Amino acid sequence: MDAGRVALITGITGQDGSYLAELLLDKGYTVHGLIRRASTFNTSRIDHLYRDPHDEEARLFLHYADLSDGSRLVTLIERVRPDEIYHLAAQSHVRVSFDEPEFTGDVTGIGTTRILEAIRESGLPTRFYQASSSEMFGATPPPQSETTPFYPRSPYGAAKLYAYWMTRNYREAYDMYAVNGILFNHESPRRGETFVSRKITMAAARIASGRQDVLYLGNLDAARDWGYAKEYVEGMWRMLQVDEPDDYVIATGTSYTVRDFLDFAFGHVGLDWQDHVRFDERYLRPTEVDALVGDASKAERVLHWKPQTHTPDLARLMVDADLARIAEAQRL
Repeated sequence: MDAGRVALITGITGQDGSYLAELLLDKGYTVHGLIRRASTFNTSRIDHLYRDPHDEEARLFLHYADLSDGSRLVTLIERVRPDEIYHLAAQSHVRVSFDEPEFTGDVTGIGTTRILEAIRESGLPTRFYQASSSEMFGATPPPQSETTPFYPRSPYGAAKLYAYWMTRNYREAYDMYAVNGILFNHESPRRGETFVSRKITMAAARIASGRQDVLYLGNLDAARDWGYAKEYVEGMWRMLQVDEPDDYVIATGTSYTVRDFLDFAFGHVGLDWQDHVRFDERYLRPTEVDALVGDASKAERVLHWKPQTHTPDLARLMVDADLARIAEAQRL
């Protein structure tokens, strides 16, 4: 158990943030999370973890903050005094980053610098995790490891690359414990509904339930290394537990195309995806990333982390969860 340890998670309301919060609470941490002020509630992924802060047993606390507000980050870190910070928040949709490149650069790139500087200003011995991305490799042929050259092919990938180098710079310039977790695609039933994996599993479940007929997608030939987000957050935590800070790839080492993912998802409910999928060029990226396949041998060697769930089982797991959601909605 890690009783008494305090963690701060940016992006706690997202897929990774919710799984990480569960993991850390199970390990005895007190967890603080940043949320953006909005006119609607966006905490559905962590509602099952939340207790009224007046409850003496409460160990999860949420704070309004934004990555564009550096002064707020400084005061919050000084008040919370976290042992560990997991920086997961970003404008994380690759296709959207082409439409909003400036916003993506400010939040995904400069936002990381604001947190690093806030840690430096606080003088606290906080350990920092930066959520780096396989999109930084872009056009570089697979397999990709910690020593593979970067070649980002999107504003999102470029912003993540800036954040990656700033994390390394603060580690080397100020002797900060700062690491980059270069995570390859990781999905789950909690994945956002605009991401291709979840669009596919939702469509398979809805079509099988008679609630949808057609799914529109872009490039079906893109090859990706898809893993299970719930397992990947364990890798994040392990990166901050070793003696020396370093950077690690987290991946399954396997490659499947979008077509393959369609096969797994639709086949699970007895459907032929070719009867239902239509092409829409609006979902194409101006510059495509053909193949991302990670080499996580360093993480296995140093962190003793290995993936347990691979893409075929992941797709089926996600379809089952979406079918269960539909069944629950019908009961209500």
